[in-house]
Amino acid sequence: MKKIAIVCVVLLVSCTTAQKSLFNGENLDGWTIYGTEKWYVEKGLLVCESGPDKAYGYLATNKHYKNFELTLDFKQEANGNSGVFIRSTVDGTTVSGWQVEVAPPGFDTGGVYESYGRGWLIKPDPEKDKALKMGEWNTMKIRVDGDTITSWLNGTQMIKLSDEIIGAGEGSVALQIHDGGGIKVKWRNLMITEL
Repeated sequence: MKKIAIVCVVLLVSCTTAQKSLFNGENLDGWTIYGTEKWYVEKGLLVCESGPDKAYGYLATNKHYKNFELTLDFKQEANGNSGVFIRSTVDGTTVSGWQVEVAPPGFDTGGVYESYGRGWLIKPDPEKDKALKMGEWNTMKIRVDGDTITSWLNGTQMIKLSDEIIGAGEGSVALQIHDGGGIKVKWRNLMITEL
C-alpha cells in the first residue's frame, strides 16, 4: 500500500511540473494579437514584423501564468527590438507588466523594464552583452517565482531582481514588437514549466 501511495505522489508532482509548448508551430491558437503589427507563422516559426503603422504590437497568451520558467529561442533580423512580457495585461496597445528586453547589441537584452510605470528596474552589466548573437538564434530563459525574476541569455545569467510589485502581478506571457518600423524577429521553442 505504501509503494502505491509513493508512486501516486511522484506521478502527481511530475504532471504539475511538466514542460509544455506555448506555440504549436502551425498557427496562433492560444494567443491574441494586440495592435496592427504583423504576427504570423512561417515554416514552423513564429514571426513578428513591423506593419504599415510602425506602432507597438503584442502577442499575448490567452492563459495567465504566475510562477514559471520559460525558455525560448529568438533570432533578430533588421532592428530586432522586441521583448518578452511576464504577468502582463494588454488594453489596445497599452501594456501593464514587465518586459524582459530583447534588443540589438548595446541595448540591455535580458534587463527588466516596467512599461507605463517605473521604467528600467534593472539592466545587465554591459560586459554581459557579448552573450547576444545578433542575427543568429539565441536562447533566453526567464524564471519568475514569487517576487523574484531571473533571466539568462545563451546560458549567461543576465539579471536577478526581487520586487514586491512584480510579485503581486497577474497576467499573460506576451511578446512585443517595438514601434518605429523596420523590425523583424523570429521565435521558436517557446516552452513553459509552471512552478
